[in-house]
Amino acid sequence: MPDSHQADRVHLASDLHLGAPGPKESRRREAAFVSWLLGVVEGRFEGLEGPATEVHLVGDMFDFWFEYKRAVPKGGVRLLGAIASVTDAGIPVHYHVGNHDLWTFGYLESELGVHVHRSPKRFSYNGLDYLIGHGDGLGPGDQGYKRLKRVFTHPVLQRAFQALHPDVGMRIAQGLSSNSRAANAVADAQYNGPSSEWLWQYCRDQQEQDGLAAFIFGHRHLPLDLPLWIDSGGEPNPGARYINLGDWIHHFTALRIEGAHATLDQYDISSGLAARVGPWRPKK
Repeated sequence: MPDSHQADRVHLASDLHLGAPGPKESRRREAAFVSWLLGVVEGRFEGLEGPATEVHLVGDMFDFWFEYKRAVPKGGVRLLGAIASVTDAGIPVHYHVGNHDLWTFGYLESELGVHVHRSPKRFSYNGLDYLIGHGDGLGPGDQGYKRLKRVFTHPVLQRAFQALHPDVGMRIAQGLSSNSRAANAVADAQYNGPSSEWLWQYCRDQQEQDGLAAFIFGHRHLPLDLPLWIDSGGEPNPGARYINLGDWIHHFTALRIEGAHATLDQYDISSGLAARVGPWRPKK
């Protein structure tokens, strides 16, 4: 059964990748993201129907996150403090781990009070059902990453990595993360239609049996809002959608669910803080 909430003003964002590409740029984006988070919680942006009643951080908030027994990666303290202030105020925050920050073993829950999810989870808002998750490893293709994820999530290998000195482990992980971004930057920027989108294909296949209003994922680093055009009876259904949240590296997009509407918004961070531009529109 999906989680049922009274909340009708839900905000979601993903792929901040704090730490990348370096401290100065990361700090600038962190400040903008924190201003977005606190802004939606307080309902300060023009066009919002009111303060957020629930927030989802949909993975890869950090470019690398690994919890050692007595240490966590330095940096990101402004984001961590902002999240704690939101949960302390009684507003639920859901953290969906991504492929860069999946190594959390209780710290985020105990220190920040967030609800951590390791696989896509179904939520119900205002009578409509949504599937929310980071999206890595779903759909056809990307077999190399799927094999790598099994390595990353193996408990014996996690304990072996945890035995490394944090300075050594983090240096290795940051090198791998940098190589991954460099290899995928060009491909991430390209959209060649829904049939080339692995997550769209996953959503289409799932929609045939699940009857969801929308599938909401990150990971792709490209904002998308695509109809699935099929319902459980096989008929065209323009209401069923695959929404990708984009990122807070190049696109600065976030989703809001208000009433029966899910709207992908664009933000401008040129001032150093987030300013809502309006609904996101795909480039022609």
